[in-house]
Amino acid sequence: MSNGHSPEDLHAGAGEPLVLARHGHFWTGIESVPTEAGPAVRGQTHVEYMIPGELRHRLPIVMVHGGGGQGLDYLTDLAGGEGWAHWFVRRGYAVYVVDRPGHGRSPADPAVQGALGPSLPAAMVERLFSAPEQFDDRYPGADLHSQWIGSGRSGDATFDAFLAGMGPMAADAARHYSDCQRGGAELLDLIGEAILLTHSAGGPVGWLVADARPEQVRAIVAVEPIGPSFQGAPPGSLTWGLTAVPLTFDPPVSAPEDLGLSPSTLPSGIPAVLQSEPARKLPKLAGIPVAVVTGEASWANGTDPGTVAFLEQAGVPAEHLRLAEHGAHGNGHMMMMERNSGEVAAVIESWLASKALTD
Repeated sequence: MSNGHSPEDLHAGAGEPLVLARHGHFWTGIESVPTEAGPAVRGQTHVEYMIPGELRHRLPIVMVHGGGGQGLDYLTDLAGGEGWAHWFVRRGYAVYVVDRPGHGRSPADPAVQGALGPSLPAAMVERLFSAPEQFDDRYPGADLHSQWIGSGRSGDATFDAFLAGMGPMAADAARHYSDCQRGGAELLDLIGEAILLTHSAGGPVGWLVADARPEQVRAIVAVEPIGPSFQGAPPGSLTWGLTAVPLTFDPPVSAPEDLGLSPSTLPSGIPAVLQSEPARKLPKLAGIPVAVVTGEASWANGTDPGTVAFLEQAGVPAEHLRLAEHGAHGNGHMMMMERNSGEVAAVIESWLASKALTD
């Protein structure tokens, strides 16, 4: 097969058995709305869960996908094999894989969910995700990208399969992330304390759920979250620093303008926009360890430092995990699906262990 797997590799019985005690799905964040046909539901979050047969770690991992993707981003790799969800389940973690409202298995009916923006063009996906090294106007570091499987261009079977799973994002960012916050908070109310693992446009979900349920979020692993702070990014501007809807600041603020914007240049020379001093803090996130994970060959090398700086200025214990410094090389933005995805997952688990979160 052109995607790197033989039919035997993809057979359900291939490799070591995946032993589960429980496997199922449920919904959170359901909001009832009236329609001409009667009551309907909107804003719902789909959650698939896998509980390993041998549960070796107390804290489950909640995985939140990015951009126009879906929960399936964690359930497979580019070659059609197992994804990060299986990697962590095989190591004894309970895993909850989220489909954000309007994405994947969470229905995207604009009549009740809200209007949708355009899908990402194939050429943009090639430039940002799959083949950045092949463009003349490539971003710094793109030459190091080596972990995508296949050519990374339209017409390649692996690329076309990846593109098939992408869809549009919500046009109203504030409404979407409010829905995400409600669904994520309800999920933690059901399962208790957890580790949040987010990606890209799913990054704000981590900050917002932790703000709503700080006592239940034990850590946030933000894989290249949208940013940097205060910047415009699909599906909307980060008017509240890292989100499109309010976070809890101390001293309190009533509008984003109260935060004050201070264009800055970080010690690395990367531009960022931070709060004007004295900076307000994020007290709900102050006790939660945060890792911002960046691939060696990703454009996020130009955005993640600003996100980390914003978190640090706001009193959040954030660390910047640059994969190359931990022996994982050549990764782009979709590191959880690339050739060495297991190696990247191991870096994340090592960080969790360093925070005593793998008991």
